Amino acid sequence: MLKFYMAFSIMLSTFAFQDISAQSAFAQTSNESQATLKRKVAIARFSNETQSGTSFLVDDSGDRLGKQASDILSSKLAATGKFMMFERSDKDEIDSEQILAGLKKAGVAVDYLIIGSVSEFGRSVDSQSQIFKRTKTQRAYAKVNVRLVDVETGRIIFSEEGAGESVNATESKVLTKTNAGFDQSLTDKAISAAISSLVSSLVENMTNKPWKSYLLSEEDGSYIIAGGSRQGIALGSILNVYKKGKIILNPQTGATLELPGKKIGAIRVDGSFGEDDFSEISFTTLIEGSITEELQNYYISNT
Repeated sequence: MLKFYMAFSIMLSTFAFQDISAQSAFAQTSNESQATLKRKVAIARFSNETQSGTSFLVDDSGDRLGKQASDILSSKLAATGKFMMFERSDKDEIDSEQILAGLKKAGVAVDYLIIGSVSEFGRSVDSQSQIFKRTKTQRAYAKVNVRLVDVETGRIIFSEEGAGESVNATESKVLTKTNAGFDQSLTDKAISAAISSLVSSLVENMTNKPWKSYLLSEEDGSYIIAGGSRQGIALGSILNVYKKGKIILNPQTGATLELPGKKIGAIRVDGSFGEDDFSEISFTTLIEGSITEELQNYYISNT
């Protein structure tokens, strides 16, 4: 009987250990699946720098290929769930300074601006005839370049080149009259492959920068900040409050710089309100420090 109780005790201990391990694994999985604090990204229309003038490369605005590359990149970045996407596809606004000025005028406080171009594109068709069959191989090749602009400084902080190829091979019997037609989808696939080859590096560079939000208003002792649960701001989370650093001019480069901010306190998120990512706000309570100046002199960060 004593042996039975000892074995039973060991069995219960084993089950308890397994249950604790399962709970630990579940908690880890839950933490990993939490929404990421989203960065705000504006993507400009890609310019078409290729020399090809064939009709399938242009639309009524004269740049089908550039629009297609812009749409594919926007879709892939949005699919990561890490960004709020804004588009500036104005045909005349292809200069980074013009786009940044337009965003500022529109009141859009984005973190990054992506400017791109399709630098190479080409198609080829190869045919090979044998005794009883004929093989036709269609290829499309594309190369794209992207530049990542930090909106705060206006400087290019990252650039990347991506290339992609798409192939379609069809066979037909010599005695038949069936021939493979022109495959337009190869153009789409080649551009998509080129964009895919650089997306991971682009995402990594954009998520390296600390997330920021801003104090919008104070209502009855509660501070309202931009962003909410759809942007990854969880109920009960603690965020740091920083006083903005001094703005200085670097005489060596002529660039305007903002010195690092100083942490002055912390807030707790009490609840969120809004219809979507772009209009959502959160109500917070100041739990540490004090805010003594105008709200625009501060910003919020998760670091």
